[in-house]
Amino acid sequence: MIRAAVLGSPIAHSLSPALHMAAYKHLGITGEYTAIEVLPADLKDFIDSRDSSWTGFSLTMPLKESVMSIADVLDPLVVQVACANTLIRKDDSWSAYSTDVSGFRHSILNKGAATYKSVSIIGSGATARAAAAAVDETGRVIHVVHRNPDRCQAMKIAAPKSEIIFHPWESALPMADITINTTPSGAADVFVHTLSSKVHGIFFEALYKPWPTPLLAKWRSLGGESIDGLDLLVHQGIDQISLMTGIECDHQEFAQLLRKIGLAQLNI
Repeated sequence: MIRAAVLGSPIAHSLSPALHMAAYKHLGITGEYTAIEVLPADLKDFIDSRDSSWTGFSLTMPLKESVMSIADVLDPLVVQVACANTLIRKDDSWSAYSTDVSGFRHSILNKGAATYKSVSIIGSGATARAAAAAVDETGRVIHVVHRNPDRCQAMKIAAPKSEIIFHPWESALPMADITINTTPSGAADVFVHTLSSKVHGIFFEALYKPWPTPLLAKWRSLGGESIDGLDLLVHQGIDQISLMTGIECDHQEFAQLLRKIGLAQLNI
């Protein structure tokens, strides 16, 4: 039996329990997956107090960086992006993984964007590093609009193949083939008024609540193509489900199933 949960704060809005439980049903396996409120300061005690019946955990903000000091084994990709969103029990130890990277990559490919030269990323935190790693490629330019210059080096490590150009938060959004917002709810609203009458490329909103975010709604109103946060949640979730169950899940099959479940949960 699978016993798992998504951890974070706030967590009540999470769609992950509905998606994971739907996947277990589709796979024909018994499982339990819940949402549990956990703060960074409490994460170690929480994990240490779990018995051997627990399979693993999904980690959302603000735990993606905190978990690195708790896991016994860090996947190489976790080391690269300095964050993790998945914790799996293996015997008596915990291994940390990042499925956010593959989630971004699958979402972009699912949109049909196989070739692109430039990416703008709003933010430079854990989700931004995962996005940067997902699009990292020799010859590609990644623009990063952010507030915290202390995070520049970590962004460079996350995407070692690309040229990375940093811009202060007050800048207008650089024109790029793909623009990705990785900031918390409301933070990127300041860029809504900076969009011109015609936008370029694809806008990828990592959030699914609110739906849509003001920036995503504005981009769409100007005729721009977009990828929403539900796609990211679904695709990173598929790889989490594979890690937790040991069953390789077909992305196309499960993406259709889980997106339908997610839209129903959002009343869309």
